[in-house]
Amino acid sequence: MTELTIVRVFDAPRELVFQAWTDPAHLAAWFGPHGFVASETSTDPRPGGAWHSRITSTEHDVDRRVSGTYREVAAPSRLVFTFRWQHPEDEVGETLVTIDFTELAGKTSMTFHQAPFPNAAERDGHIDGWQSSFEDLTRTLEEMK
Repeated sequence: MTELTIVRVFDAPRELVFQAWTDPAHLAAWFGPHGFVASETSTDPRPGGAWHSRITSTEHDVDRRVSGTYREVAAPSRLVFTFRWQHPEDEVGETLVTIDFTELAGKTSMTFHQAPFPNAAERDGHIDGWQSSFEDLTRTLEEMK
């Protein structure tokens, strides 16, 4: 099984980082790689609740929808949800995202895990996308403070 794990420290309390993941207005502000805009973002952060976002890029002529279902919501320490691209050429299929948020003296250590990917190339493509999204999340958290 090919997996993706990213650990990132944010200069914000974990309640705020958790809120950035679960509030649709905040999620839309940072979700998607650089050059993409998230719209039509909705969240229902409870076990069995759904989430959805549409990301678009006029520069890359891309319009993609992604969605999933929350499996575990333990505010502010843990989120588990499914993740699936809604387009015909999707070769990844459904993955499971698990995020643990740990308080670090006013900062937050976030451990992000996503799996399974069908191959290393698909995993690596998601690494770039998530890393650039997390850079935008850093800016969003600064604005939320």
